Amino acid sequence: MAEYELVREIQNLCPNNQMRDIFFEEVETDDPEGYVRAFLKGKAVEVSTQEGQGGAVTVFASCDGLIQKFVFTPL
Repeated sequence: MAEYELVREIQNLCPNNQMRDIFFEEVETDDPEGYVRAFLKGKAVEVSTQEGQGGAVTVFASCDGLIQKFVFTPL
């Protein structure tokens, strides 16, 4: 399994608030998109994936009206 540093950003939908909720953790997975789908299990989710430099993977998820960004950076 590949090891990643995961940065999860959740856009704040409150008016006049530009801040985002940001969470950091280390995860092991061979399928970042599958990891996100399992993380948001049981909810209607739209997912798109972008490959980045150095093996980084960014997964965008729209779930219950919230847009979340999951950035997987190899360790």
